[in-house]
Amino acid sequence: MPTLILVRHGRSTANTAGVLAGWTPGVALDERGAAQAARLPERLSGLPLAEIVSSPLQRCKETLAPLLAARPESTLRTDDRIGECDYGDWSGRKLAELSDEPLMQVVQQHPTAAAFPGGESMRQMQHRAAEAVREWNARVESEHGEDAAYVMCSHGDIIKSLVADAIGLHLDLFQRISVEPCSITAIRYTRLRPFLVRLGDTGDFASLAPREESQGTDAPVGGGAGAP
Repeated sequence: MPTLILVRHGRSTANTAGVLAGWTPGVALDERGAAQAARLPERLSGLPLAEIVSSPLQRCKETLAPLLAARPESTLRTDDRIGECDYGDWSGRKLAELSDEPLMQVVQQHPTAAAFPGGESMRQMQHRAAEAVREWNARVESEHGEDAAYVMCSHGDIIKSLVADAIGLHLDLFQRISVEPCSITAIRYTRLRPFLVRLGDTGDFASLAPREESQGTDAPVGGGAGAP
């Protein structure tokens, strides 16, 4: 079965503003995010790609634009099922404000019980994304062969939930996974089991250095802005 290359979108204006974007329209890459996207073609240069699939949201399409420009033979496909979690009434709100909401503790510690007001549950989010991957795996294998690789550009919580699905990690533990903006995560699927072969790879270890401000113990909902 194919190898899935999951790319989280580059840093966005919502990331730097500390806003939970969700499906809010008009959220673009910021200057750093655009620079991250510009490096993506080189990072993937040695890899033939059977398909390039994107969340329908602007920040993901902008992330893939340089890659598509470097591979004019490729066509961009979109799939709503790998779009960001529908945070409902939380969308567009400051994460600093949301940290005081009682639901945030559930999101952090018991995600399978978390359902966003006016939006979807985290269980629904994982289910739709995993179903999309399974269907794309079958399509890519059928059209390009079992050793093919393909790209999906998606969002932090979606990618974390797909990693959890692949390695048999309960969704209640998926907040232990971290994927920074424009990081690459690779999952090689086989008939019997998937193999996680890359996780949150940015090629930059500077983000591991000590920071002046504490990173805290909570996972950044939506994926966060990455290293400063």
